[in-house]
Amino acid sequence: MIPQRTISEPVHAIGIGVHSGQKVRMTLRPAGENAGILFVRTDIRPVARLRALAQNVSDTTLATSLMEDNVQVATVEHLMSALWGLGVDNLLVELNAEEVPIMDGSAAPFVNLINAVGVVEQNAVKEHIRIKREIRVTQGEAFAELKPHQSFKASYTFVADHPVYNRFPKTACLDFSRVSYVDEVSGARSFGLLSELDQAQTINKCLGSSLQNAVGINDHSIMNEDGLRYRDEFVRHKLLDAIGDLYLLGRPILGAFTGYMSGHVLNNKLARALLRCDDAWEVCAVGRNCPRDGQIMPTAILV
Repeated sequence: MIPQRTISEPVHAIGIGVHSGQKVRMTLRPAGENAGILFVRTDIRPVARLRALAQNVSDTTLATSLMEDNVQVATVEHLMSALWGLGVDNLLVELNAEEVPIMDGSAAPFVNLINAVGVVEQNAVKEHIRIKREIRVTQGEAFAELKPHQSFKASYTFVADHPVYNRFPKTACLDFSRVSYVDEVSGARSFGLLSELDQAQTINKCLGSSLQNAVGINDHSIMNEDGLRYRDEFVRHKLLDAIGDLYLLGRPILGAFTGYMSGHVLNNKLARALLRCDDAWEVCAVGRNCPRDGQIMPTAILV
């Protein structure tokens, strides 16, 4: 059976919140077996702890935020995505401000941070959520769904009619029993249109946004000097977000995710809908080795 994992020792990072624009210090600390992912607000007295669970999601406007006992932690999805990609089950995430630092707008800095200290295996067995039947949520033409699958596969279709978006692929499908999250997804950055920035800032969003933490797009071109990291970076970032949002189920999924024009709102609705349907999923453990004769495959290629 695959064991649970945490990190070997504490590790620190300093950055800014992409929406608040505030400087924040983050410390990742090892956590015991079956602890899950816990966010800890050290700037509040007494110190507040928030469980990284889908039912604690309080806001999905341009990011995923958690709230528990009237205390909030914002923009958790990129870190949660990195933790899924590295197979980290148990972790304390200490913050001295409300928002997780955005770093470069992708999950790669969090991956590098954790890899700098390494992960360690624990005695408890890792549990997965195995999807038994289709669950779908919709909003207009957009939808997000989960279907049975032996490993974890994620597909996304990005729909946007814009001269820049139209030059790049808008669909992606990755089976994570065959590809590496770290190589294929973790480096995909947040992105946005320059023309929409003022509107976002009027609602106190994207106050810390810059070309150092996002791909900027003007009317005709990509504004970042180095261009894109992947030809389909826009759609891969949507997959990165979805993985982080779904890891708020508390366990990795064995199933196939499909998103069409979806985002944080539908990702959370999908997670909550799944939790309400007891017949649609079950908890199971997974062996280390690749499957034969119909055995369930590991969730992802771990590093």
